[in-house]
Amino acid sequence: MSKEKIILTGDRPTGRLHIGHYVGSLRRRVELQDSGEFDKIFIMIADAQALTDNADNPEKVRQNIIEVALDYLSVGLDPAKSNLFIQSQISELTELTFFYNNLVTVQRLQRNPTVKAEMALRGFSGAGVGTDADAAGAGTSGSAASADNKAGIPVGFFCYPISQAADITAFNATVVPVGEDQEPMIEQTREIVRKFNSTYAPVLVEPEILLPDNASCMRLPGTDGKAKMSKSLGNCIYLSDDSDTVREKIRGMFTDPGHLQVSDPGKVEGNTVFTYLDAFCKPEHFEKFASCFVGKKVSFSFASLDEMKAQYRAGGLGDVMCKNFLFAVLEDTLAPIRERRAKFEKDIPYVYEVLRKGTEAARAVASETLAAVKRAMKINYFDPGVLDELIAEQSEKYR
Repeated sequence: MSKEKIILTGDRPTGRLHIGHYVGSLRRRVELQDSGEFDKIFIMIADAQALTDNADNPEKVRQNIIEVALDYLSVGLDPAKSNLFIQSQISELTELTFFYNNLVTVQRLQRNPTVKAEMALRGFSGAGVGTDADAAGAGTSGSAASADNKAGIPVGFFCYPISQAADITAFNATVVPVGEDQEPMIEQTREIVRKFNSTYAPVLVEPEILLPDNASCMRLPGTDGKAKMSKSLGNCIYLSDDSDTVREKIRGMFTDPGHLQVSDPGKVEGNTVFTYLDAFCKPEHFEKFASCFVGKKVSFSFASLDEMKAQYRAGGLGDVMCKNFLFAVLEDTLAPIRERRAKFEKDIPYVYEVLRKGTEAARAVASETLAAVKRAMKINYFDPGVLDELIAEQSEKYR
């Protein structure tokens, strides 16, 4: 088995990437890429996984592959250091998934809390999975359940922890950087690896999880204060949003509903503006954007975010100043990303060449893993030497 340090991570191409993705994973990927600590980094555009709940809209997935690729390149992922590839173009992943299906029970999948949460998020009914009620509902013509494609769970979506295990093991990943909500998924991969290695042969690598090192990066809320930032809720700030759009979204951002007057003491906890500042603000921003805290009637000078929070809690610091400062801080991060994206948008052939080369290189690695898996399972019948041995052995048996 591989002794290299290898990363596997990726995103579903169901829309442009937003600052929640940046804080939760993209920024860390660039840091890991540039650290020099890893031998290989595989970053996957998970279009096959996206189709598990978008099977009726493949064009949505197809069009968003380029959006995700542009976002990857614009944040600083470097094709010379990180292998960017498209999941569906590597058929070896499908074969591995098929073999791993036999190592996991339906009951184990049902207990996976990430699967439960994702089903609820997408409106799939999980109550009847594996039950007589579900079978009866599936056969009821004209019922609300059968009319609504959200009433049942697509098998591909239900089994995506197994597909994810195939993605991770295909590239011998030793480290998987994800958010805390994905811990159950990584644990299920580890279970599959242990089951396979003990049943057949120790050929698969058991991965470790790498969580964000900053609590504010665990889960960035939407601009409306809701726990999840998502396109469907309309509460995202996208990496590709222009400056005016970012400003407008920040103006409408959820703060402290009890902070009615500037003089009122305000709450920092649960205040989306300060949650975003926790994720993006740096000490040098206070000197760089000091003018944000100068008004007609009041002026503040802060050396740190803690000082700013203390003033907000005490009262006197208005939401407008806080939002203006947040806008300046976000623009400091997003402007260079926006500029790089504009450059790559003018050379789409280059972007697809990056994906093509990355996919070819990824497939070569996955092919080696699949071959090792088949050898371990003794289903490599036509490998050189194996066929001759089988023929000799069974010719003797039936002589």
